[in-house]
Amino acid sequence: MANSEFKSPVYNVIAVPFEKIVPNTYNPNSVAPPEMKLLYDSIKEDGYTMPIVCYYSPKKDLYAIVDGFHRWHVMKDYPDIYEREHGMMPVAVIDKPLTNRMASTIRHNRARGSHNVDLMSNIVKELHELGRSDAWIAKHLGMDKDEILRLKQISGLAALFKDVNFGQAWKPIEDVLHENENQETEKDSEL
Repeated sequence: MANSEFKSPVYNVIAVPFEKIVPNTYNPNSVAPPEMKLLYDSIKEDGYTMPIVCYYSPKKDLYAIVDGFHRWHVMKDYPDIYEREHGMMPVAVIDKPLTNRMASTIRHNRARGSHNVDLMSNIVKELHELGRSDAWIAKHLGMDKDEILRLKQISGLAALFKDVNFGQAWKPIEDVLHENENQETEKDSEL
C-alpha cells in the first residue's frame, strides 16, 4: 500500500538564491561543450522548465545539488541568465542521507536516456519538409552540418539533398582513367 502522506518534491518547488546553491562532489556526469551551448540556448529560449534537485543543509544554510548541476552551471557562466532570473533558481528539495543522494544523482543521470538515431532523422526530415533550413535546424537543435547530413542520409530521401553541394573528392576509376588518357592524347598532339 502506498504512503498516502508522501508528496513528490516537485509539488514544492522553491526559488533559492544562486549563491546558496553548491555543487556536490560526486557527480560523474559531464556534458560536452556543444551540448552545454544547447542547454544555454534552451534556457535562454524557454527559461528554466525543470527545477534542480537539492538537499538542504540547515547547519550550513546551503543547498547541495543532487541533480541539475549543468542547469546551475548555465546560470553561473551566463550573466544574462542570472540577471533575467534575478539570481534565483527553481529548486525541488529532497531530504535523504548522502548515500541515498549519491544514488539519486546516478539514477537521474542514467534515466535521461539517449536519442534514437532513426527518430532524430525523422525529426530532421519533418523539419525540412516544414520548410526549415539546415541553418535553422543546426541552431535550434544544436547540431553541426555534418550531423544534419548524416541524419538526412539515414532517412534516405533524395529531396533532403536537393540543396547540398557535393565535393569532387571521389571519382569512379573509369572517369580517372578516361581523364588520364585524354591528357596523354593532348600531350602527344603538342609534340
